[in-house]
Amino acid sequence: MVEPGSQAEQVGRLILAGFIVIALPSLPLGTYLIYPFAILTTWFHEMGHGLSALIMGQRFDQLMIFADGSGVAQSAVAHDASPFVHAAIAAGGPLAPSLFGAALILASAHQRLWRPTLWVSAILIFASVIIYVRSAVGYAVLPLIAAGLAVIAWKAPDGVARFTLQFLGILGAMSMLRDWNYLFSESAMIDGREMLSDTGQIEASLFLPHWLWAILLIAVSAVLVGASLKYALAEKRRIRLQPKPPANVLQFRRTPRDK
Repeated sequence: MVEPGSQAEQVGRLILAGFIVIALPSLPLGTYLIYPFAILTTWFHEMGHGLSALIMGQRFDQLMIFADGSGVAQSAVAHDASPFVHAAIAAGGPLAPSLFGAALILASAHQRLWRPTLWVSAILIFASVIIYVRSAVGYAVLPLIAAGLAVIAWKAPDGVARFTLQFLGILGAMSMLRDWNYLFSESAMIDGREMLSDTGQIEASLFLPHWLWAILLIAVSAVLVGASLKYALAEKRRIRLQPKPPANVLQFRRTPRDK
């Protein structure tokens, strides 16, 4: 038993929600219920590759999301780019869900940021569909997700807005559990073609074994999300978020009489 509204309750509720999403595929119709979340985590991942390419001075051409939930970010990399550039672009995909998730969780610590962050997230998804997405699945699912976030930002109670930010953050972090086999594989089948995995590409660029890169990426993501949750769910911030009475309401405090 935990105190209602306490830090323990919030952490437990988030972890339970995350595990429910991961466990859904094993339930009847669960694959269909989890589908939008799977597409969203793929979007996090592939946008991470694309934005990493832009940061490294390369070109991000398009993003493809396929019906099975896999995806590919196609970038144009200069032929004389250093191995570090290739490795950074490959690492950007696995790290992006945790980076984006940690940012959402941090935003959930400040009430003034809840709705603006949801609006910005919805706009970013819509913009990516227009600029980068080039697949039927992306066109069909991503705008619906963005519309859902916009509705929550516009109409939902504060508690729902805050929980949505924290849940998306946890979802991004726990997407690594869904991709566990992929991270520890040197290659993978994507849209019917065998391709190097992200860690396989890092291995090809920087020589260390792919399984070691997988461990490092998971450790970095765990630190990012853990630190953001510790910050956002700190008791002092939970107390600040409790509603204050209106200024015109008188408050009286009764103290025990001295014996």
